[in-house]
Amino acid sequence: MSDIETKAVEELSEAEAKAELARLSDAIAEADRLYHQEDAPDLTDAEYDQLRLRNQAIEERFPDLKREDSPSERVAPGPAEGFAKVRHSRPMLSLANAFDEEDVREFERRVRRFLNLGEDETVALMAEPKIDGLSAALRYEKGKLVQGATRGDGTEGENITRNLETVDDIPKTLPDGVPDVLEVRGEVYMTKDDFVALNERQAEAGAKIFANPRNAAAGSLRQLDPEITRSRPLRFFAYSWGEISEDFADSHHEFLEKLGSWGFTTNPLSELCETADAALAVYARIGDGRHDLTYDIDGVVYKVDRLDWQQRLGMVSRSPRWAIAHKFKAEQAETVLREIDIQVGRTGALTPVARLEPVKVGGVTVTNATLHNEDEIRRKDIRVGDTVVIQRAGDVIPQVVRVITEKRPADSKEYVFPDHCPRCDSEAPRPEGEAVRRCTGGLICPAQAVERLKHFVSRDAFDIEGLGAKQIQAYYEDGLIDSPASIFRLKEHRRKLIGREGTKITSTNKLLAAIEDRRTIGLDRFVYALGIRQVGQATARLLATHYGTLNALRQAMTAAADPESEAYADLINIDQIGSAVAKDLIDFFSEAHNGAVLDDLDGELTIEAFAAPTAADSPVAGKTVVFTGTLQTVGRSEAKARAEALGAKVAGSVSKKTDYVVVGADAGSKAAKAEALGVATLSEEDWLKLIGG
Repeated sequence: MSDIETKAVEELSEAEAKAELARLSDAIAEADRLYHQEDAPDLTDAEYDQLRLRNQAIEERFPDLKREDSPSERVAPGPAEGFAKVRHSRPMLSLANAFDEEDVREFERRVRRFLNLGEDETVALMAEPKIDGLSAALRYEKGKLVQGATRGDGTEGENITRNLETVDDIPKTLPDGVPDVLEVRGEVYMTKDDFVALNERQAEAGAKIFANPRNAAAGSLRQLDPEITRSRPLRFFAYSWGEISEDFADSHHEFLEKLGSWGFTTNPLSELCETADAALAVYARIGDGRHDLTYDIDGVVYKVDRLDWQQRLGMVSRSPRWAIAHKFKAEQAETVLREIDIQVGRTGALTPVARLEPVKVGGVTVTNATLHNEDEIRRKDIRVGDTVVIQRAGDVIPQVVRVITEKRPADSKEYVFPDHCPRCDSEAPRPEGEAVRRCTGGLICPAQAVERLKHFVSRDAFDIEGLGAKQIQAYYEDGLIDSPASIFRLKEHRRKLIGREGTKITSTNKLLAAIEDRRTIGLDRFVYALGIRQVGQATARLLATHYGTLNALRQAMTAAADPESEAYADLINIDQIGSAVAKDLIDFFSEAHNGAVLDDLDGELTIEAFAAPTAADSPVAGKTVVFTGTLQTVGRSEAKARAEALGAKVAGSVSKKTDYVVVGADAGSKAAKAEALGVATLSEEDWLKLIGG
């Protein structure tokens, strides 16, 4: 950090101020990009706010130096790639911040001055919890939801209509009496419990782990496949409006009441306050109870209640004059980092965890904190023995914010991330382009073996009642199980099971009976249970649909080891399976130990052939279909799901095995390839006629 960055604003020379404004502009722009487009912020809210406050203070002292690209003149970066753009009919602005009581009182005084109100005039404020989620705008025409969009840069956002339609809290139609055009704005969020459960499922599937509920909600909404969004437990609070064809309320609190009567969920903690003091009392009350809420909030928003006053107040730069966000102070604590443990996951990923001196943060005693990966440790120069500041990110996951270097022990040494697995001593290289190191020990690594066994019996895999992570760990350590198939031979150790940690005969018999009940399993669940990297439930089902039987799948993967083979082309032609997933599949099935595990399981289980649901009179059962271009009547994901429900196989590219190519607007190379191969092409209208609408 340079001397200029730490220098007080009042001490800056004009040249230093100019340089500092340039630095702050770049830093804030990058922080905005990471937060709004990547859903991966690298600054805490408090750190980000400090950057903006410093920028504002310098601009106030040196107004002539204000840059054309000043952060005070912009909302956020534009929409990310991958979704169509939506231009907001009314800008979606961000809010100015208040950091203490005096800021709130000054907000009320500014309102009075702007409206030229006397001291005896009541300025009522609506106080609402500030939900930590992703802003969204819902457009209804004649009572029907026709469009949903993200905020984006405030002027232009992303069209995520199909994804928002999967959120249960969002009405798809509204009752009679609503304006012909009504845009409702609010926040998409995820509850704390749902967030923890999602991360558990992500970890089991070897998928991305989200840092906090806000990132999880944002990442879920930005899925190109709405079915993935549908599988995520998202919620929605409505709190504002955009374009409306006719007025229907005189005040903000009346507007919220109307929304509730139309089927929207509004926050029950919102409260009408007659004075700034009353609003501050609500802030204190909500702040005291925030840890008991099921969702994350990061402050309280105050809005002038009278809508005619809101209209008169208008906006300034990037925010409305009639609203302000009173942020909570980030809850942090100091403690000592005693040790850095390396945990080894099912796919071999090495994850560092800080073991801490117990400390209370946000009403919870914290003993561990995530360190993310070796780059994070290096960036923050985290060392064993350091005194660190920790914070519960999103009030859920503890993380190390920074090191207090002045308290660092004299004999401190830079932490060296291991390049070998701490459990089996196998090499742990860091694949190019990845942030994590992975143990290469595979099935000989006890850590990976245990994690794979835990995944094998998890809810979406074999789901064996009474056999959870704790039992798997204990049985493995005691030599009772050492592979997936050995679970089905546990009855041989019945006597050893009885009496373990108070286990009785009845509970042992129930466990063994539950295991027997799972000797027959569908191919899709079986493939998911194997824990192949990048193969979650959706991919497992695609493979089961395409190959039908375990034997056919194994033979195809063996043949696909040759990248020039027809089997490889057939594999990557499966919709949503690309070269990276194909490599992980081929690697898994070609590994000799995995082959032995599959043979062993085949001897213990009945793995049912996968039968895709078919309609008796379906004209597309067994046919391979490719969709290309933009469909007008239904979304692409909905069209694929309908085709699969009728027994068709949906492919991602055209080949000589393709039966139909459904051509939408702006179709490209796939339509041309279909014509060259003589594959039948259908318009969207033809396709709907074929399948019966």
